[in-house]
Amino acid sequence: MKPPPAILFACGLNRIRSPMAAALMRRMAGPEARVDSCGVVADLDLWPDPFAEAVMIEIGLDVSGHAAKTFENLDLEAFDRVISLSAEAHQRAVDRVGEARAEFWPTADPTLASGSRETILNAYRAVRDELAVRIRERILD
Repeated sequence: MKPPPAILFACGLNRIRSPMAAALMRRMAGPEARVDSCGVVADLDLWPDPFAEAVMIEIGLDVSGHAAKTFENLDLEAFDRVISLSAEAHQRAVDRVGEARAEFWPTADPTLASGSRETILNAYRAVRDELAVRIRERILD
C-alpha cells in the first residue's frame, strides 16, 4: 500500500475546519501521513474554539494543542495538494501553489449556526462528519 499524499488543509482562520480535517486525516491515514493545516489569517485570540474541541473529543480526537498557522508559515512545496475548505483559502492556495495542486471542498462555516448549544454542536458535528467522508472517499480510497 502506498503512503497517502502529503495534504495541507486550509480555511479562513485555521481555527475550526482545517484543524478538524487535519486531525481526522492523521487518524484515518496513520502516523506516516504528512498532513497540516493553515489559514488565510491565524487569529490566535480565537483559539481554542470550544465547540470544535467538544465535537472532536466526542470521537476521541484532542485538537486543544493546535497552533494556528498561515500559508506564510509553511513550506508549501512539502505538500502534494492543498485542500481549501473556504473560498478565501482556495484563492490564496491557487495564488501560492497553482490550480494543479489546489482543490476546493466548499465546507459550511459552523460558526454561522445559531440557536441552542445542541443546535450549534450539531452544525459542528455535520462539518466534522462531512470532512471525514470526503477524506475517506477523495484521499484515502
